[in-house]
Amino acid sequence: MKALIILGAILGFAIGTGFCLAAETSWPTTLWRACAAALFAAMLTRWWSNVWMRGLKESLQNHRSSRTPTALPVKPTSKS
Repeated sequence: MKALIILGAILGFAIGTGFCLAAETSWPTTLWRACAAALFAAMLTRWWSNVWMRGLKESLQNHRSSRTPTALPVKPTSKS
């Protein structure tokens, strides 16, 4: 999960820097906004990864519970 948060922070920093450079802001403002975007993206990535992992666990649990062996049907005995 750490890797996802770090990836989210890097992407947030890159996006924040890109938008600030496109708006032609000063370097200190660009750095501040890029850091804020990195923090926001890391928190968003952490939330998303928790939701994703919870869904994955529920899916695996549902898959396991649907595969439980059922009792074989009982054949009627014939009377002679």
